Amino acid sequence: MAHQENAVKQKLKSGEPVIACTITVASPDIAAHAARLGFDFLWIEMEHSPITLETLRNMVLATRGLPALPFARVPVNELWTAKRVLDAGVCGVMFPFTSTPELAAQAVAACRYPPHGRRGSGPGLARFTWTEPENYHDCADENVTVIAIVEEARAVDRIDEIAATPGLDALFIGTSDLSFSLGLRGRQNDPTLDAAIAKVVAAAKKHGKPIGRPAGGPEQIARFREQGFSLFQAPSEIGFLAAGAQKYLEPIGKSTAAPGRPLY
Repeated sequence: MAHQENAVKQKLKSGEPVIACTITVASPDIAAHAARLGFDFLWIEMEHSPITLETLRNMVLATRGLPALPFARVPVNELWTAKRVLDAGVCGVMFPFTSTPELAAQAVAACRYPPHGRRGSGPGLARFTWTEPENYHDCADENVTVIAIVEEARAVDRIDEIAATPGLDALFIGTSDLSFSLGLRGRQNDPTLDAAIAKVVAAAKKHGKPIGRPAGGPEQIARFREQGFSLFQAPSEIGFLAAGAQKYLEPIGKSTAAPGRPLY
């Protein structure tokens, strides 16, 4: 796309709601269709799906010029994982299990060129897909969105330090993993989890960081907005497929939870 500000980053700064469609299927066609549906960005899932760097690159190419920007959740918070997806042309990176201020600082450094960070300079492919070639480094430093995912109890213990990290654009609560880390086995309706979430939200507000979480539907988004959330991970393309199939089939008496066929 032509030189422009990252619209997602600007919306987060202004407090506008930002909604991402989760992409788990290794298909550039699916990514291209999803990028035209009205979502702000694509949450390309590389932690919990078989999507590879090559497929990611093809998704970036397939979504050039479309409304939703391509972001990637890398499998681990490391410099090299961010380097690979940024050089493939993504506009933002989500870092899982960012549980210490050191990891938060590492996430920011991974997405900035020296002297502001530690990103290596090799943006041939990224320059081709993301911004004007002659000014890529400066524009990328200003516009790449850095999102730290809080999903461990030890992150909650140090959330004030994590939220204070300069250059961090948003915090995102991985509510399922946080529930497991708190010993709740994924349960969402529990006072212990609610207290941990409230602590993260308070730290985000204190340090002026937008805060996000998964949201299954518009009712949840409305409720979470009242709690101070502005960044939402919508269901995956598979989730939307299942929901659409259910809406289509149930009125005619067809079950969408039918048992599978036998293997033999």
